[in-house]
Amino acid sequence: MFIACFCFAQNLVENPSFEDYADCPARLGNFDADVDHWSIPTGGSTDYFNACSVAMGTPDNFKGTQPADFGLGYSGLYVYAPNDYREYLQATLSKSLVAGRKYQISFYVSLAERSEFAVKDFGVLFSKDKMQVPTKKDLSKKKLYSQPGNEYNYMEIGYSNFYSDTQDWILVNTQFVAKGTERFMTIGNFKTNKRTRRFKTKREKKQGSYYYLDMFSVEEVRDLNSKEVVSTKKNKIETFALDQIHVFENLLFEFDKFSLLAPAKQEMLQLYEYVDRDPTLQITIQGHTDAIGPKRYNQLLSSKRAQAVASYLQNLGLSKERIVSRGFGGKKPIASNDTEAGRQQNRRVEFIITRKDQLNK
Repeated sequence: MFIACFCFAQNLVENPSFEDYADCPARLGNFDADVDHWSIPTGGSTDYFNACSVAMGTPDNFKGTQPADFGLGYSGLYVYAPNDYREYLQATLSKSLVAGRKYQISFYVSLAERSEFAVKDFGVLFSKDKMQVPTKKDLSKKKLYSQPGNEYNYMEIGYSNFYSDTQDWILVNTQFVAKGTERFMTIGNFKTNKRTRRFKTKREKKQGSYYYLDMFSVEEVRDLNSKEVVSTKKNKIETFALDQIHVFENLLFEFDKFSLLAPAKQEMLQLYEYVDRDPTLQITIQGHTDAIGPKRYNQLLSSKRAQAVASYLQNLGLSKERIVSRGFGGKKPIASNDTEAGRQQNRRVEFIITRKDQLNK
């Protein structure tokens, strides 16, 4: 039996969550010198935050409070400011993308609390050569083409649910077909203030829109549709009992984390393929934690774990209308919390597959 299999390869972004740095950040606008494998393509003063620092620390800093959920550090930049002032990030990929192949770019964002505006999309620009443009304003096409011989691939990521969230890290992503010249990636707002889609979050001042960004990924999406065979017992695709709780076997979390570990992705791919084939099926994701920590915090953490799974299923192509995610904190352990092995089992995610009520359609 042949089915479509969309598999993700290695992450091509060097230092994707800013954990490798030359110096612990000590002042504003020093991202270019502090962080390994990243740079700033303009004269803007992008910031680097890390728990090692007092002046530029996490979770508390001059723009608000945001925990570093993917390690110790993250970046911060203005994507909207008076007089079209802009800040950008420029990443180095481990190798150039291959022409004609499909890739997925993803990263996490959170609007800083001390922002007067929120924007509704991010621009992503891939280039053949490293960019260095002498401007502190938006990177317009005119400025980009001032670099002879450079080649570009530009796209926008527009979402309705990420731009105004000041509490959580929200995953944003898109897929695209490579031209074969992409080796560097620049993220920010490439539009003027007049063309930027935005709305006000506060009315006291007009300083701008500042976002924290973290955990970048550029991965090839491999379509093995025509020849890939899914081998299962008796050559049948695995089925799941409806209306029963199933536990992801490989989907376990590190302590106090909700980012997905690599072994879980293949398991979620199989689940996606099963549910996606039948449009009457929907799935409920249930997140759980161990018993360590405050109950209120564990409740929030378990919700984030469930949402991380739901977001990944959406990335694969499952409609968000067919997914419900819930968190239960540490209320429903399946093992003892007295041992690390037991606590790791409790840091789990479950799923229940149900069939939509045909009468309600």
